[in-house]
Formats: sequence, C-alpha cells, structure tokens
Amino acid sequence: MITGMHVILFSRHAEEVQKFLGDVLELPSVDAGEGWPIFAAPPAEIGVHATDGEPEHEIYLMCDDVSTTVEKLGARGILTDGPITDQGWGLVTTLILPGGERIGLYEPRHPSPLS
Repeated sequence: MITGMHVILFSRHAEEVQKFLGDVLELPSVDAGEGWPIFAAPPAEIGVHATDGEPEHEIYLMCDDVSTTVEKLGARGILTDGPITDQGWGLVTTLILPGGERIGLYEPRHPSPLS
C-alpha cells in the first residue's frame, strides 16, 4: 500500500541545506527537473506521541554512534546546538544546518522496527 515517504524541509537557505545533504551527509540524489535534487533517505520510523498542546512534527536523523557522528560532521564544518544528552530513549543532540535551522540527531536506545 505505502511505498515510501517524502519529507520536505522548508528553508530560507535551501541551496546550502541541499549541499549539506549531498556533500556532507553524502545522500544520493536524482535531478527532479530543472536542477532540483531529491535525496534518498535512510530507512525511517514513525512515532506518534500524544499532546495536549498544539500538534507539531519533528525530524531526527538516526545513527549508530552519536559521538562519532558528531565528530565526523564537526570535521566537515557542521556544529551542534549543545552537548549530547541522554534522554533515556536515546543519546540526542541537535545539528545546526547551514542558515541556522536545526534538525535532531540521535543514537536510539529503544527497540526499532528497522532492526
């Protein structure tokens, strides 16, 4: 029934974020037309959490070793927004994308349907 998921990141610095995805994270891409890249993403999971407040959505990149990943990304000029913290469900930090937007990065400690 469902064959995939398409995620759209809106950014005031789209070209720089595209370079981050292609050059820094080395995600493969195709030209969707007129030079507009669409990047392949690693396997994904979807978690649904209850809220009493306004609904919101978050995106996290997952990795096997968050400390090593932060170190490698740092060598490529990518900063984090604070230290790695243990949230119980994972070791978590936030990457600062080109232009200042943020995206989560974590090493999961919860069971995963991807395992």
